[in-house]
Amino acid sequence: MEWYIYLIAIVGGAVAGSINTLAGNGSAITLTILTEVLGLPGNLANGTNRVGVLTQATAGTWAFYKYGKLDLNRGRLNVVLTCLGAMLGVIVAVQVSNEQFMFVFRYLMLAMLIVLLVKPARWLKETDTSKEVSHWIAVPMYLALGFYGGFIQMGMGIFYLAAMVLVARYSIVEGNALKSFVVAVYTIFVLIIFQIKGLVAWDIGAILAVGQTAGGWYTAKFASQSKRANMVAYYLLVVIVVIASLRLFGLIGFGF
Repeated sequence: MEWYIYLIAIVGGAVAGSINTLAGNGSAITLTILTEVLGLPGNLANGTNRVGVLTQATAGTWAFYKYGKLDLNRGRLNVVLTCLGAMLGVIVAVQVSNEQFMFVFRYLMLAMLIVLLVKPARWLKETDTSKEVSHWIAVPMYLALGFYGGFIQMGMGIFYLAAMVLVARYSIVEGNALKSFVVAVYTIFVLIIFQIKGLVAWDIGAILAVGQTAGGWYTAKFASQSKRANMVAYYLLVVIVVIASLRLFGLIGFGF
């Protein structure tokens, strides 16, 4: 590859790692690099993308834990169910094309934008541990989130964060911390399955992972230490969902 391709991959990976750690949908950047710049087919790009997702989520998890924002005691059921869902999602992902799912994804993004803009104060509250989520809600919700993450990953952080903030009553920062841990855990298993199917280009994935890891670590450190982190994360989330919706409906293209 030419030198500038490495630069695009590392810088793009860093931006994606930051976005994934504080909001979500950073995989839209890395998947675009893998398919449009490097020319990988969809399923191979999907598998290769998980290399950087794993390293970025691991780095972010460690930073959140180090600075006291990760509470694993409250999130045990969440982790187990999301990982089970991810196993089912990746089994489907290695057998079918992503194109049909993307038709549904665009409308999910539009719905998410509405949820973000209606009563934004709901997104800026601190973590509330006074009530537990009903198992009737938690079990299908976490399984569905895991399935989605295992299937395509792109946008998973946005939907997971919405569930953590609006349903489980986490702050955005602490929701992001648990999200990083869950993604790191299930991506280990997802990556193994993609590798068994021969759908991981490790050399390319490693280059992207350099940027993603750096982006994940420094963004998690900022989110853990800044008093404005919840506000920054909320506005970044709105911007990401708006851009994703415009791209999915063809109103803007690559290079915006």
